[in-house]
Amino acid sequence: MTTLLNSRAGRRQAMRRIRPRRSPAVPLALLSWAGAAAVLSLWWRNTPNVDGTAQWLTHAGRLSGLLGGYVLALVVLQMARVPALERRVGSDRVARWHAMSGRYALCLIVAHVGLIVAGYAEQAGTGFVDQGVTVVMDYPDMVEAAVGTAVLVVIGLVSAGTVRRRLPYEVWYYLHLFTYAAVFLTFWHQLATGAEFVGHETAETAWYALYGTVTALALWYRLLVPLRLNLRHRMRVAAVVPEAPGVVSVLIKGRKLHRIGAQAGQFFRWRFLAPGMRWGSHPYSLSAPPRPELLRITVKAVGGHSTGLASLEPGTRVWAEGPYGAMTAARRSRGKVLMIAGGAGITPIRALFETLPGKGGDLTLLYRARSVEDLALWEELKQIATERGARLLYAVNGPDGARPEITAERLRQVLPDIEDHDVYLCGPPGLAEHAYGALREAGVPDRRIHHESFEL
Repeated sequence: MTTLLNSRAGRRQAMRRIRPRRSPAVPLALLSWAGAAAVLSLWWRNTPNVDGTAQWLTHAGRLSGLLGGYVLALVVLQMARVPALERRVGSDRVARWHAMSGRYALCLIVAHVGLIVAGYAEQAGTGFVDQGVTVVMDYPDMVEAAVGTAVLVVIGLVSAGTVRRRLPYEVWYYLHLFTYAAVFLTFWHQLATGAEFVGHETAETAWYALYGTVTALALWYRLLVPLRLNLRHRMRVAAVVPEAPGVVSVLIKGRKLHRIGAQAGQFFRWRFLAPGMRWGSHPYSLSAPPRPELLRITVKAVGGHSTGLASLEPGTRVWAEGPYGAMTAARRSRGKVLMIAGGAGITPIRALFETLPGKGGDLTLLYRARSVEDLALWEELKQIATERGARLLYAVNGPDGARPEITAERLRQVLPDIEDHDVYLCGPPGLAEHAYGALREAGVPDRRIHHESFEL
């Protein structure tokens, strides 16, 4: 297996697929703001002169509802795992966009409910609660909208940092999927009661097109594409190999796996159909370039799912979604590259170390671990470094447990021209944050520090 994973033919094949490209993050952000401006103009054209407290409250409620509905569509889009976002923008950035959009959507929707009910109550001269009951019970599609709004509030609460950290990942994940049901339930009242849509066929068509597009993308990339991938490639566990204390490699066999189109540095979301594991889907990076009949992931035991990988039996069926991630050779802009890995972060870095194009002397890998015994895949890294003429360095704790710090001064000692390097960085959050600060202090521009976080 090791010979296969380190084959030069596989490396050449991976290199040929690399095409540098620019991140579409800024254009996508501008497009999103343009959509918000269009929604604002829709409200503006349908809003007469506002006079009195009741009208101010009602029209503010209409505007917050429109913007909330628009942002909610973006939330679904960001959940759809569209390749243009996941592979080029980066899964971690899309996840941050999703979390931010979700907070904005929830705040706007809660504001919409409160302002509309308050405005109607002021106009009718009734109490807030009584008016709220009247709106829900008497207006079209409002019972469904109330249920959907309640579901969104619950999802927002369980996604808050403090609560989220206390929940098992699987519980949070499956609760999060109810977002789709909530969006469906809240959609119809927008068209039935929204002043911007009733009698305005163009606006109604545009709203249908917006939600229809994001729904189609979600169905395609969350359901149909993974189904096609797994039926076509039929993946199963080939073997489980110990690599270091608490670290194992899982070798996965299948049909024509190189045609999936994965690149070194990317990851899949893996579901192993074994007892106690089939309900969990977790992201693990490829620790070697894909081969025609073999993929490999290397995982450190840090939780129930990752610990259970060591007991997988050969032949266990595997369900995978991907590939995802933007930390690939396509991000490289300079001839010289420094790679910094810590702990389990060595997995995507090891694959990049083998496949990054260029002269070996321009490649440097710094591996940070607690001890020499914790340097997973070390023999493979040494073999790659020898074959490519690359530099391989490591930093481990001293006999007294003292941790060697990665500082700007030490980085300059190793690489005097470090400001001319691209840097690939992967490791625990603490290491990544500290190394990022040292790199910036050493003169490496932010745009040339490539990092993705896989924290769930």
